[in-house]
Amino acid sequence: MYTILPYSFRQAKRLGVVIQPSHYKKYKIDIFTKEGEYIASIGASGFSDYPHYIQERGQEYADNRRRLYKIRHQKDRSKIGSRGWFSDNILW
Repeated sequence: MYTILPYSFRQAKRLGVVIQPSHYKKYKIDIFTKEGEYIASIGASGFSDYPHYIQERGQEYADNRRRLYKIRHQKDRSKIGSRGWFSDNILW
């Protein structure tokens, strides 16, 4: 099971949403409104993310991975409220 780190909780709070470990094996996190309404599931469970890279490999490596993620997912992360946008803002 995926462990949500404080970085992701801070990002979710900034966006005004609540996050929990996903009930779906394919994803890392489920996102809900403050009222408890399901929004989306994000983060492929087989891949790492920014807070985990910081923890495992250090800040410099994590910053490089973040830069590459943002380049690779530019199209997915631009539509506000989409799964890609939430992934970019919570996990990266």
